Amino acid sequence: MLKVKKLNKIYPNGTHALKDISFEVKKGEFLIIIGLSGSGKSTLLRCLNRLIDPTSGSIIFEDEEISTLKGAALRKVRSRIGMVFQNFNLIPRFSVLKNTLTGSLSRTGTIASIFGNFSKEEEKKARSFLKTVGLNGKERSRADNLSGGQQQRLSMARALMQNPELLLADEPVASLDPATSHTVMDYLKKINQEFGVTIICNLHFLSLVKEYGTRVLALKDGEIVYEGPPEGIDEQWFRTIYGEDAKEVRIK
Repeated sequence: MLKVKKLNKIYPNGTHALKDISFEVKKGEFLIIIGLSGSGKSTLLRCLNRLIDPTSGSIIFEDEEISTLKGAALRKVRSRIGMVFQNFNLIPRFSVLKNTLTGSLSRTGTIASIFGNFSKEEEKKARSFLKTVGLNGKERSRADNLSGGQQQRLSMARALMQNPELLLADEPVASLDPATSHTVMDYLKKINQEFGVTIICNLHFLSLVKEYGTRVLALKDGEIVYEGPPEGIDEQWFRTIYGEDAKEVRIK
């Protein structure tokens, strides 16, 4: 589904965030990317959906080179790649239902969205996705009245409105408590398994990685230092990825 070849990202200040990153993702995978803050995880995800432009290298999504696309061609590809952000990126004053419906912008258009001119079919689909993530009954609530975990689940429902083939999740549980983190990850797993959506997710906690991931990429200083099954990350690999003095924090 996705091939990344020798991807580099150098920021204007000279920071070399990604260094010759190469990997492939098969359809239906739940790939998790780990590494210290500043290792390049978020930069990588934002390059994959072209929120930021890579400096060099190749990104091939479903046999199409997308690393240099612009304009309408880029918007078309982005409509097939959903994104879940750490800080939710919701519209606080909009209702839960309307926030979900904004995920259909690529089909309905901005003007229709502003005036709430969504079809009954789109609204039915939005309600169905809200039920999928456990938010049925909350349709009329304002987004800013939801808990953090509920807001993250709302962002998942919004992403599902795109009918994505690939879903990118950038630290989706970083600001949540342990119990809520598991709930959010359970719904991501549900999206992966029941809807067949391929997922690439950035995480910090190795316990979550081992519970939910089918494969792991570990980044360190912008380079891949480990690629393989979650269970392959033993104590020695953990120290290699996170440093000799690092201690694992488990989410139970």
